[in-house]
Amino acid sequence: MADTALMPIPGQVDPVPVARDITPRADGRIDLIGLPKERIRTLFEEAGLEPKQAKLRAKQVFHWLYHRGVTEFEAMTDIAKTMRPWLEERFVIGRPDVVEAQHSVDGTRKWLLRTADGHDFEMVFIPDADRGTLCVSSQVGCTLNCRFCHTGTMKLVRNLTPGEIVGQVMLARDALGEWPKGSMAGLDEDLDSAHYTADGRLLTNIVMMGMGEPLYNFDNVRDALRLVMDGDGLALSKRRITLSTSGVVPMMEKCGEEIGVNLAVSLHAVTKEIRDEIVPINKKYGIEELLSACAAYPGASNARRITFEYVMLKDKNDTDEHARELVRLIREYKLPAKVNLIPFNPWPGAVYECSTPERIGRFSDIVFEAGISAPVRTPRGRDIDAACGQLKTAAEKKSRAERDREAAAAAAE
Repeated sequence: MADTALMPIPGQVDPVPVARDITPRADGRIDLIGLPKERIRTLFEEAGLEPKQAKLRAKQVFHWLYHRGVTEFEAMTDIAKTMRPWLEERFVIGRPDVVEAQHSVDGTRKWLLRTADGHDFEMVFIPDADRGTLCVSSQVGCTLNCRFCHTGTMKLVRNLTPGEIVGQVMLARDALGEWPKGSMAGLDEDLDSAHYTADGRLLTNIVMMGMGEPLYNFDNVRDALRLVMDGDGLALSKRRITLSTSGVVPMMEKCGEEIGVNLAVSLHAVTKEIRDEIVPINKKYGIEELLSACAAYPGASNARRITFEYVMLKDKNDTDEHARELVRLIREYKLPAKVNLIPFNPWPGAVYECSTPERIGRFSDIVFEAGISAPVRTPRGRDIDAACGQLKTAAEKKSRAERDREAAAAAAE
């Protein structure tokens, strides 16, 4: 049974975030993943190290965590052997527990993960010829109830901590085997050195489009992404990170100012009536308010366009008139924008159907002819329920014995 109580937040209200940035562990040790260098230094001082030594050890440990990807203090070879047990006794280098890992026929990979207090969430890796994109979750469950989205049928359990968010990126690097081999030379003499980059990565892009609404967990998402973007951290450019929101208007400007990543907006409809139905947050922040916030998003330009996600629902939002209204709205608000048309991904109990390929093609043509990019996203990972809108933890449907048997069978192949 999970230790954390459910967050009782039905309907369209702003959820109150869990006031913590580290998930407590049963053994009392503190997980260092997700903590900035200064926080690690402070913890080392509080644990008894002298300030100068705490600063150096924090620098070393931070490098080993985020550049080397080590999961044991014993692997930190430039730290004295006598000190490694001291670290091991007080701290831990965490990763989300992998409950289940699935591979799609198209190469997409999905992981069912578990937090230290027993809650499940998912992440997805989508490989392409020129990039590899990791779809990262920000919450366990979701509170937005978008009617076309399987994840939206889950209750919100709690926000993920910075460590549980950045831990997804680190776990993906573990699985892809691409931790770079950096040099620790010079750390003892120069506390501001030890920076390098790595080319040829399989994981090149991150999208905050997994379970949950990132802007309803703003502080933890911001802190996690700062570690991902830190040149002394995971060193991924902010231009390769996209945060998707269903339209939490009050947080959008703050997102641009404090995180500065690319913005994607789950629009999905161009009239109040339809968007109220399929994206209920529209009843709180309407289309006009949302598009005004997009127009004011810091850093948006023709070089860094805002992406509008638009799921194609048969006989609901897919007519020629809808396409023309989408073009009109983008022009009216002078938005540097592109549109991703997403064929609806079915799931059991869904009340919608996917638009026909011909209808999607016609919709795309109308938007393209207006000079706005409108590619049709190729569905990925449908066979393992990893496609857009399909994420929903299904572990409760299988017993532990069933999962153990499946894991053993997979290992024997």
